[in-house]
Amino acid sequence: MTLPLRPVSTVGALADALRSRVLSGEIKPGTPLPEQEIAASYQVARPTVREALAILVHEGLLRRERNRSAYVPEVTISDLNDLMYVRRPLEDLMAQAMAGRRAPQAEAALHRMAALPADAPWSETVAEHMALHEALIEAVGSPRLERLYGVLAAETRLGLVRLREVYQDRDVLVREHRELLDAIADGPEDAARAAVAAHLSHSWGPEDPAHTHH
Repeated sequence: MTLPLRPVSTVGALADALRSRVLSGEIKPGTPLPEQEIAASYQVARPTVREALAILVHEGLLRRERNRSAYVPEVTISDLNDLMYVRRPLEDLMAQAMAGRRAPQAEAALHRMAALPADAPWSETVAEHMALHEALIEAVGSPRLERLYGVLAAETRLGLVRLREVYQDRDVLVREHRELLDAIADGPEDAARAAVAAHLSHSWGPEDPAHTHH
């Protein structure tokens, strides 16, 4: 018997809705997401819920264990340091490819971040911050680099939303990223790579894993 194909858009729409609630901080770490409850509240079938949750598990935004509902994980300082450790070589590839070039979508993300009102939720600043980095990666034109980076970006974003106290205020972020985009665009390649390395060199504290070097 051939089962009818479910429209992928429903799965994608549900994943988007749940992702935004996780990344805004509305769904707290440890909160279970039972399939039955989500199916009822969004009026979708359980297989649709299962697929949407699987997308977010793959992105690192949810965790799932045997005999337990999917839940939002805690992202620790150590997790953030490890994410930075893996992001560095990918962003170095970006610097090599983008030296001497500007990425209009990254510039747009920076302008949006700078234009946020003073009382905007921190999650919105983090969203534009990661959108800027993802736009630089996308401008390289490598689908595989983009795919690898996308998973790290979602989990990094979750960590930065959760650990507000580890990051500078928005004015500092805007200034640092203005300098980063200018350094990449001005080139040459060595200078662009050095600027990206310096931008990603900080760690967030004593849980820094031994394999992270500065």
